[in-house]
Amino acid sequence: MSETSESEYLTIARIRKVWGRRGEVAAEILTDFPERFQAGAELLILRSGSRQALPLEGARFHKGLITLKFRGFDSISEAEALVGGEVQIPFASRMPLPPGEVYLSDLVGCAVLEDGRLLGQVESVQDTGAAPLLRVLDAEGELLIPFVEDICRTIDVAAKQIHVRLPEGLQELNKRAPER
Repeated sequence: MSETSESEYLTIARIRKVWGRRGEVAAEILTDFPERFQAGAELLILRSGSRQALPLEGARFHKGLITLKFRGFDSISEAEALVGGEVQIPFASRMPLPPGEVYLSDLVGCAVLEDGRLLGQVESVQDTGAAPLLRVLDAEGELLIPFVEDICRTIDVAAKQIHVRLPEGLQELNKRAPER
């Protein structure tokens, strides 16, 4: 495999434990596209700092996890070597999204503007269980902006810009928020 950066890969599952006695593992699903786990698919497994391409023999869903069987892993002891690994795909292999939708990871690094004024840059996206929060940093500190249509009016991932209309008092509320 050629030399590539970590940002060129996307983790779609995290292997949590061995499952059964035939070399299967149970993994936490981290993708909205479970159809990626088709028999015959070649997936990358990142473990101990190195990536290995493994053909998938089969997959099934069970109690919120996915059970994976990789070719060449036929016993509990062989499967144990996969525990803690990340199932990855090349970043370029991401599924295309319908118009108007974006990958949250693409928002990191975007400039956030309101009425042409730069508010800061998206440092990260926090999953709150409700609407994701854009963590925007500027010279004055942190601003948390809910990623909702009423606030984030225009998103241009190619230009790395998000145009917002902040609710009255949101900036002041963030400045008064105690240290976490």
